[in-house]
Amino acid sequence: MLTVSSADINMWIAGLLWPLARILALIAASPLFGNSAVPASVKIALGVAIATIVAPAVPAWPATDPMSMAGLLIVLQEMLIGLAMGFSIRIIFAAVEMAGEISSLTMGLGFATFFDPTTQGRSSAISQFLSLVATMAFLSVNAHLVLLSALVESFSTLPVSSIPIYGGGFKQLADWGGRIFSTGVQLSLPIVAALLITNVALGILTRAAPQLNLFGIGFPITLGVGLVVIAMTLPYLGMPMQNLFLDGIERARLMPRTWSQRGPVAKPASLPVRPPGLQP
Repeated sequence: MLTVSSADINMWIAGLLWPLARILALIAASPLFGNSAVPASVKIALGVAIATIVAPAVPAWPATDPMSMAGLLIVLQEMLIGLAMGFSIRIIFAAVEMAGEISSLTMGLGFATFFDPTTQGRSSAISQFLSLVATMAFLSVNAHLVLLSALVESFSTLPVSSIPIYGGGFKQLADWGGRIFSTGVQLSLPIVAALLITNVALGILTRAAPQLNLFGIGFPITLGVGLVVIAMTLPYLGMPMQNLFLDGIERARLMPRTWSQRGPVAKPASLPVRPPGLQP
């Protein structure tokens, strides 16, 4: 006769609950899976499906009652790990959106804004366009699959444990957030440079012919030049965006390794080469 004890039930609950917490946190924080257009039921179903596949291969978890205070702290810790890994990728998309904001302000399209349900704030038209381009590039190079692979790998590099994780990993995540500003400026630099030359030319033209109405001809010229430069630079954004995705995924892959040390570790000098599976 088959007998099931309360310890067995707790073990089954813990074996599914703790991996599920990390997986759902990454799904909620990642830019593609966590999009507000994706229904919550789909996100939960995807998380449960991944947790069901991953749970049998997860290393031995601590013998802790999942409904106790220690078990709830483990759930909270797993959620923090998943959120940190998801934010590593979201920072890349935030950098692309910042490039669109800088381009819009330089072109004079700062008034053309939309409500962004992802960030619950306003977003410019160029920023929305570049965000969609980044999303399509993210899917075309199978970066979403590599991200899930890094998530599954994290259960081996940083197993579920009751030992608190080292807080230095969060500082590395904060340092990684600086890529929003540097990458945003780099991506928008061709547009800014072209519009700077255009504005200088308009200034010289106005100085030579004061009777021209600068406000009448300046806006359509700067807008047209900005759109032309965007159309010209789009074919060359494939490789930079792919490198950004690689850096973001490698950052998410390195964070569990940092926390697995349970102590301060040196910041890696360089990121590894392209992970397997991320191909154009």
